[in-house]
Amino acid sequence: MAKISITDDIAIDEDELVEGFILASGPGGQNVNKVASAVQLRFDVAHSPSLPEDLRARLAAGRRLSKSGELILTGRRYRSQERNREDVRLRLVALLREAATPPRPRWKTRPPLASKKQRRENKSARGNLKRLRGRPREE
Repeated sequence: MAKISITDDIAIDEDELVEGFILASGPGGQNVNKVASAVQLRFDVAHSPSLPEDLRARLAAGRRLSKSGELILTGRRYRSQERNREDVRLRLVALLREAATPPRPRWKTRPPLASKKQRRENKSARGNLKRLRGRPREE
């Protein structure tokens, strides 16, 4: 049972990946209609014992998962089935590595005083301009 290393402490079993082969569109010459060279890789994120909960939650927050919790990647970039398999697995590892890094915490910030002052000056200048456009006052 081979493992695919994602990070130092996260690895998934190859048994958790389901590969299917489909006919690819695009270049391929006479073989394009005969050989199923495109690869469709399915990884059940929702039920994978290899993934920690926080990683699973970050993956679920994106739009990549199906309703059943599966991540489906299709590779049809190359003409050969073997290169497409390799490409899809590399994309899966890259996607999981990206999700494994926790997001940076957001710090609360306040607008600087200079920008508040600038905003007030712009508002009063705009108000003065609109007041000047009006009908002249009779005194």
